[in-house]
Amino acid sequence: MERLPSWVRQHLAALRTLLVLTVVTGVVYPLLVTGVAQAVFNGKANGSMIEVAGKPVGSALIGQSFSDADGKPIAKYFQSRPSAAGDGYDPTSTGAGNLGPEDVVDTLPVPGAKDDEGNPDAGRQSLLTQVCARSKAVGELEGVSGARPYCTADGVGAVLKVFADRAVSVNQACPAVPFVSTYQGLRVECGKPGEDYAAGRTVPVRGDAKAVVPADAVTASGSGLDPNISVAYAELQAPRVARERGLPVDRVRGLIAGHTAGRALGFMGEPAVNVLELNLALDKG
Repeated sequence: MERLPSWVRQHLAALRTLLVLTVVTGVVYPLLVTGVAQAVFNGKANGSMIEVAGKPVGSALIGQSFSDADGKPIAKYFQSRPSAAGDGYDPTSTGAGNLGPEDVVDTLPVPGAKDDEGNPDAGRQSLLTQVCARSKAVGELEGVSGARPYCTADGVGAVLKVFADRAVSVNQACPAVPFVSTYQGLRVECGKPGEDYAAGRTVPVRGDAKAVVPADAVTASGSGLDPNISVAYAELQAPRVARERGLPVDRVRGLIAGHTAGRALGFMGEPAVNVLELNLALDKG
């Protein structure tokens, strides 16, 4: 029989390699890994789902919001930390906000203006203002001070843009009253939406406030899916939850302690409270 041309033999060899690798990496390996995961880590491999009355209500590994249809916190539940994953705790959009500590200047919304999609201009909140606004909201919910250093009383970043003859509180849109009236002899103005303040020197102003609201209550985790909160944040919420449920606060604190996991391997990280498991324990009474 006549020998096949070399180029045909090369293509056949490549095809055989493709088929073998497809079977090994696309069939054998996934089945092997899945089998080991099911045998050794059955619960986690299936998503660590938590069921109530035979129906899944969430995962012990993924956080979720405890809010009403309008996005307002449901007062009888412990609240999770903020999430930057999609619309919140979306596993398909997991990730951080990618905003750094130097992101302190807002883009104020311009009244009557539209964005590229025809929606009303919403501007853009800096990371600092997001933290300030969340701290203010948590403080109001829990009945404590939501004040923080570098935040104004109205919940935005306390940041000035300083020019030779004036200073502007760029995150406080007019007609808001600036958080300080003067800075180094210059009169401080409120920010005018749409005005370009890029040429000014950016000056974050630290106030005297001491933060009562814990950091994890105002910042998202790196994944945006963290199911846990700090013990400090859980303790801050305990009086509200106890009041809304008509329970002794010591009973609620006992549940917090019962759903607090220690440091990983005994020394890594900090103790944490699983919010979903704690709320389900409260619902059981």
